[in-house]
Amino acid sequence: MADYNQALSPRAARERCRRLDDEGLHWIEEPVRHDDYATTAELAALLRTPVQIGENFAGPRDMSIALQQRASDLVMPDLERIGGVSGWTGAAALADVAGIEMSSHLYPEVSAHLLAATPTAHWIEYVDWAAPVLQEPPAVVDGYVTPPDVPGTGLVWDADAVARFRRG
Repeated sequence: MADYNQALSPRAARERCRRLDDEGLHWIEEPVRHDDYATTAELAALLRTPVQIGENFAGPRDMSIALQQRASDLVMPDLERIGGVSGWTGAAALADVAGIEMSSHLYPEVSAHLLAATPTAHWIEYVDWAAPVLQEPPAVVDGYVTPPDVPGTGLVWDADAVARFRRG
């Protein structure tokens, strides 16, 4: 996977992404500005490597617009920006109707639950930033995160760790 984090101009994106096209990547992520659907649609049509966008969708409506414009091969909404659980379920329905695989952007502690209920679930982006303040961070076993079998999200804060971080 290669993530340009919106750093390229359209011209640089065309040039660099074509050079990466035969490198066996799973996807090229966010090559240009997040709302430049015309360029990402052009890249998605041009490249054999899938183009992934979506971490900056501001709700399911943005994702719907991107899908209508065929702006990517894959989508990766951010739980916070897509509108929480309600926004995620709306986005998952859009991805399902479009037949596009959907991955998560950050928040693996909750995204694991949501991906388990996402018909076109693809990858979970696992960054363990919350692990130091959780009693039981999600376990990664053989490359997979499984949501805990408890009510809600299963998140239980480690009060001592939270207090230590507050003190600095």
